[in-house]
Amino acid sequence: MIEHHLFVCNNQKSEVGDDLAKAIKKELKLQGLKTFVADGQKAHNRVQTCNCLDLCKNCKKGPGAAVVVYPEGIFYGNVRPKDAARLVHEHLGQGQPLADLLLNK
Repeated sequence: MIEHHLFVCNNQKSEVGDDLAKAIKKELKLQGLKTFVADGQKAHNRVQTCNCLDLCKNCKKGPGAAVVVYPEGIFYGNVRPKDAARLVHEHLGQGQPLADLLLNK
């Protein structure tokens, strides 16, 4: 069962997107949220890069990348590798989206 599936845009800023995806994957392992047991079932959080989330206007001027988290369909903008620990802990671990990075689609 996949608990969350995160897509990290690396279209406009491939280095930032790739670094962010790596940082999120690292944090998932460190925080024990990559693979875990939920409601008696083995669950996973998956992260992958993608070509375009069509959110460039929200990230072009900043140093970060766009991220979408499913199944909630929550969109973040201008997310940087330094935000990975907080994203994993607060959103994936506690179910609390990061208000300061949320995008209004």
